[in-house]
Amino acid sequence: MNLKLLAACAAGALALAAPGLAAAHAGPTAAEAKAFVEKAEADLAAIDGYTTRTAWVRATYIIPETLWLDAKAQGEQTELATKYAMEAAHYDGVAVDPVTRRKLMLLKQFLTLPAPDRPGAAAELSELSGKLNATYSTYKFDFKGKPITLNDAEDVLRTSRDPADLKAAWEGWHTVSPQMRGDYARLVALSNEGAKGLGYADVGALWRSNYDMSPAEFEAEVDRLWKQVEPFYKNLHCYVRGKLNEKYGDAVQPKTGPIRADLLGNMWAQEWGNIYDVVEPTGVKPRSYDLQQLLVAKGYDPIRMTRTADGFYQSLGFAPMPDTYYTQSMITRPRDREVVCHASAWDIDGKDDLRVKMCMKVTAEDFQVIHHEMGHNIYQRAYKDQPYLFRGSANGGFHEAIGDFAGLSAETPTYLNQIGLLDKVPGEDEDIPFLLDMALDKIAFLPFGLMVDKFRWDVFNGQTTPEAYNKDWWALRLKYQGLMPPGPRPADAFDAGAKYHVAASVSYERYFMARIYQFQFHRAACRQIGWKGPLHRCSVYGQKAMGEKFNAMMAMGQSRPWPEALEAFTGERRTDASAVADYFRPLDAWLTRQNKGQQCGW
Repeated sequence: MNLKLLAACAAGALALAAPGLAAAHAGPTAAEAKAFVEKAEADLAAIDGYTTRTAWVRATYIIPETLWLDAKAQGEQTELATKYAMEAAHYDGVAVDPVTRRKLMLLKQFLTLPAPDRPGAAAELSELSGKLNATYSTYKFDFKGKPITLNDAEDVLRTSRDPADLKAAWEGWHTVSPQMRGDYARLVALSNEGAKGLGYADVGALWRSNYDMSPAEFEAEVDRLWKQVEPFYKNLHCYVRGKLNEKYGDAVQPKTGPIRADLLGNMWAQEWGNIYDVVEPTGVKPRSYDLQQLLVAKGYDPIRMTRTADGFYQSLGFAPMPDTYYTQSMITRPRDREVVCHASAWDIDGKDDLRVKMCMKVTAEDFQVIHHEMGHNIYQRAYKDQPYLFRGSANGGFHEAIGDFAGLSAETPTYLNQIGLLDKVPGEDEDIPFLLDMALDKIAFLPFGLMVDKFRWDVFNGQTTPEAYNKDWWALRLKYQGLMPPGPRPADAFDAGAKYHVAASVSYERYFMARIYQFQFHRAACRQIGWKGPLHRCSVYGQKAMGEKFNAMMAMGQSRPWPEALEAFTGERRTDASAVADYFRPLDAWLTRQNKGQQCGW
């Protein structure tokens, strides 16, 4: 006889024979659920203070000892969080108040990579994660006779126009990941086992559940948003491919088909702004300024760039970053040790110890990055008074969008003039160059932001096996981005692992969603301040009333479903990519004219 059926029959017999005894063995109560959540919050908050500090030390001082300490701490946190996530599932059928219900849901979704609930599993998962991260962060490869880092290789991709050098730097960096493939496959298997223990089909389903909708609904949502912006991306792709063909010729970049990924100025071809000089429009007035040249001419250094970003947020009514932000952050790359250079914002104590970790250089890109990363810090401080489980983003896309929204103002000539970097705001006859430069980053990113997790969803659900990692990765890059590698890939290649977020198991759809939300936020903010001009010229610098309303949205943390947070600031409850079209409409029309007669698509 089925054991579950037998248990049910026994329970029924017990209820008939002794109603009082059956009641004594009834399921958990609402009061027990609330007490459980309170204890879980307290315990997780306590260990978070420890693990955040070990992670900071490991990221800013990579040696075997810090790797060991961080792996141990992360393993303990994973084990504790897994325990509480499993226990939270026991209260799924209990009638509890809305706050307790939301906290129970967040407990189940607490971990990006949940470990199986068995001895040693959390420690193994943590060790694998730390090893993958360290391999990525410390890797060097030979380029023209000397070992170089990823930062150095990115400089080659950004500045060189020699296709042989671009190919060598691109292929050199991608040698980082073949050694990761076995460990990554094991990490996938372990975390999938953990996700199934929490009631999810796999880790991908767990990640997609973080958006106050079912995994299937979220997948349909990102596909809907992509369809809104796909025609514009294809228009941009067509134009850029034509310019690359003019620059390099048919032998390097054909006039039709996909674009060679190493020609686009970025190691992952996720943003193309570094090749603006190659694709600069003709027949229109050229840009009268270069942001990087302005920064150099005005004597900016990384600290001044950081204080400028701080000043932007202060102009909106936010308190300045604490002094410790400047003394405890890692703003430039240390010369005496290995570090994780990937830019990130940190909330060390859940209160006021905010930090940034970057290897900043005086570039236009890093000027935008520090505005973005500090946006994370502003958000962290806004929700610091929430209970521990509500100290987070309304959804993952919101956290990324906060800083990107600030960046939309920070990139305008209006803002550069407001802070004294630019003497005069150019006329509208420079709008096409400005918008093209913006689109090379904002629009070019969208398909990449979409396909990184589409790849991993297929890995987690078993559709993509380790043997097919590279084949399926490039199939998606071709489908969504219209890109190809610079040459045949080795049989053992694992090119997805050459992207930090894959090696570090950071979910990526948040970045795709953020690129939509930032324009929705920007459009709403510009309406609030009464801006009447083109959306791409609007700067919210100095708008304290708008900043107050923005802070009210951020202060909600993840205490409410994200549509409520979105509505609190924009008045809209649904993600809408039409704001992207509103922002770039003049450029899209111009690109259509430029592409007339071309065979667009791939």
